[in-house]
Amino acid sequence: MTRHRTQGIVVTGTDTDVGKTVFAAALADALGATYWKPIQSGLEDGGDSARVRELSGLPPDRIHPEAYRLKLPASPHRAAEAEGREISLAQLALPDIDGPLVIEGAGGLMVPVNRQTLMIDVFSAWRLPVVLVARTSLGTINHSLLSIEALNGRNIPILGIAFVGDEVPDSERTIVDMGNARRLGRLPRIAPLTRDNLASAFAEHFRLEDFR
Repeated sequence: MTRHRTQGIVVTGTDTDVGKTVFAAALADALGATYWKPIQSGLEDGGDSARVRELSGLPPDRIHPEAYRLKLPASPHRAAEAEGREISLAQLALPDIDGPLVIEGAGGLMVPVNRQTLMIDVFSAWRLPVVLVARTSLGTINHSLLSIEALNGRNIPILGIAFVGDEVPDSERTIVDMGNARRLGRLPRIAPLTRDNLASAFAEHFRLEDFR
């Protein structure tokens, strides 16, 4: 899984449903990147690739097909087992993409991919920089610092922290100071959530050069 020429950024979260799909859509749009969700668990709403295409406006050829599309909205290992399958790491090799690639992980870092492998183990094999998406609400300090510690423990480069939600300056400062990580910015609540509104919010609250 380590031979590649991809210019990639991995987007992961401190937990599920922290806003990493919305952030990944904004980042992919801003970079003019290809988006890839290697493992999709839960297909009721079409999956995250469909959501990213809607929010980013990326053409179909810049949405790289998932390696696994699993029906059950559960941890990847369980969703695969429900279909009598097991996720193979060979199928998670980085695609050979010209230009930037934004990869969205499944759930948080410690989500099992199969009975032997965690999502963070896949990131470790890729050796790509990681953006950690963290909510600003109660509990984020603990979840964020644990995630930073796990990434550091495997020597995975952390590009920085992208916060999502209402402004909570003390929590944000505590995480970046105690985690010794860079604050990339904060994506506020966006209503209505459209491509134009998302792109405007990203441009206002993040610096594109921090991702290049």
